[in-house]
Amino acid sequence: MFSRTTISAVAGQALRPRRNPLLSPRFAALQRSFLSTETRQAIDKAVATAPVVLFMKGTPETPQCGFSRASIQILGLQGVDPQKFTAFNVLEDEELRSGIKEYSDWPTIPQLYVDKEFVGGTDIMMSMHQDGSLAKLLEDKEVLVAAEGSDASATSS
Repeated sequence: MFSRTTISAVAGQALRPRRNPLLSPRFAALQRSFLSTETRQAIDKAVATAPVVLFMKGTPETPQCGFSRASIQILGLQGVDPQKFTAFNVLEDEELRSGIKEYSDWPTIPQLYVDKEFVGGTDIMMSMHQDGSLAKLLEDKEVLVAAEGSDASATSS
């Protein structure tokens, strides 16, 4: 039979959480290596196609998830110039869908890039929208629709 000490020692080991090898830094480095050079170059090119780039599920006209819809609405509320905006539907390309997550080191879609810099996902966009920092960023990057002059609004009344 087992002595009480031995049972406690065995029970203590069983209750201790085991380290998940999938969370190790070594596995993370291996996981990052899945992004091919071709996919990385394609994403680099996509990010550079316009000053404001959104990787989303669906299209701006027909978003395929609530987060993508919310992201488009936020950009619309901010007044992003459609001539300075483009979107990529990650549902059309599985390599893009998985690659963009590794490229940005961000686990969710949609993802917003402004002037080739990763901004964040919908939660970050929402927070920045609410605190005014997104408006400032977009204004600083000159990607908003030009405001009509005060003379135009005065003559229309």
